[in-house]
Order: sequence, then C-alpha cells, then structure tokens
Amino acid sequence: MKSSLFEQSNLEVHSNDVLTLQNNKMLRARITPQQGVISRKGAMVAYQGNVSFSHKGSDNVGQLLKKMVSSDNAPLMTVTGDGDVFFASTASSVHIISLEGDGITVNGSNLLAFTDSLHYDISRVPGLGALSGGVWNTTLTGHGLAAISTQGQPVLLDCSQQPTFTDIQATVAWSANLVPVLKKSVSLGSFVGRGSGEAFQYAFSGAGFVVVQPSEGMPLAAAG
Repeated sequence: MKSSLFEQSNLEVHSNDVLTLQNNKMLRARITPQQGVISRKGAMVAYQGNVSFSHKGSDNVGQLLKKMVSSDNAPLMTVTGDGDVFFASTASSVHIISLEGDGITVNGSNLLAFTDSLHYDISRVPGLGALSGGVWNTTLTGHGLAAISTQGQPVLLDCSQQPTFTDIQATVAWSANLVPVLKKSVSLGSFVGRGSGEAFQYAFSGAGFVVVQPSEGMPLAAAG
C-alpha cells in the first residue's frame, strides 16, 4: 500500500517526555503511574495503552465556589494510567510552555493540557461583571509543563514598555503576575473588538507578557 499518509512526518513521535509535539497541531502526552496529566474535556483525539479518564473536581472549597460562580468555562479531566494520549483542538496550533516556579493565566478555550505537578486555580478579571466567556480564566503555577492552543500564529506582546490593550476573544494567555482589567471604549463603538461587537478589551500594564492570536474565536456573550 502506498500513500502520502505514510510519510515520515505523519508517523508517531516516540518520546519519554511527559508532553511533546506530535506535530504543530497535535500534542502527545506520555502517561505513567508516576506522572499524570490534566486536560480540557473533549481535547483527547486518541490514546494507546491502559489509560483512564475522570472528571477533575475542585481541590478545595474556595475553588468549588469559583467554579459555581463562573460556570467554569474550562471543565477539566484527569488522565492517569500507563500509555500515550493525543490531544488537539480544532486543528489549532499547539505550544508547550515550561513553568519553573512562575505562572501563567490561560483563556479556558485555549488551555489544552498540563502536568498534574502544576497547581491550577480559577481567576477572575476585574471590571465589567456582566460579561462571560473571557472574564474567568485558569491560572497555572509551579514546576511543570503546560500546552496551549492558538488559532493561527500568535504574537507575544511586552506589557512593560507601554500600556497594552487586547481583544478579549483574541487574548490567549498572559503572565500570572499581571492583573488586567476590562475596559470599554464607548466612543469607538463596534469599530474595536470585533469578536464582542462592542469595544471591550483587556487592559494590561507592568512587567510581563500577553499572548494574542490572529482570531477572535467564539463571539462574546452577555451573562444572563
């Protein structure tokens, strides 16, 4: 049998690393009894070996209350066992981040998976409380690996040089030490922030970075 499907670039990438890129659209996770992974529900596309999936509940009461208030826009599952699991998100580009005692805040729809050695919590962007979708995000801290997805090639903006404003739906992640606020530019109407239909943006300032993708993703919805 012959086909371009059998080209070297499409074959499995074998590695003992916990998280590796199968290709730029797919993540491969090596699961062992000593090292599990937490992923976004629905992100698994295939797995090999003896692997189990279970709902990731809250680690404490405070986290549970945050999930209840936020409706938790990043429902998670725990992956354990012995095998390999492949994750992807609508053919979006996948990026692996190594955390070394620092932290990153990720939009729930862009979070793909992370090692269970990392601590996670739900964080709220202060500002316009009537918005949903981009207000609540997941913050990861500690030592370990995390994988995020972006729709297209992202840009990394340095917020320490000058105030930085980003469309809510185009914002993928930012330094956990940054505390953005939600801003509405009424005078600009719908000319800014196409994803929301109104001029809503995140406002960042201080030492840190923000990752922006070239897509607004899902439209912004108002909370009921």
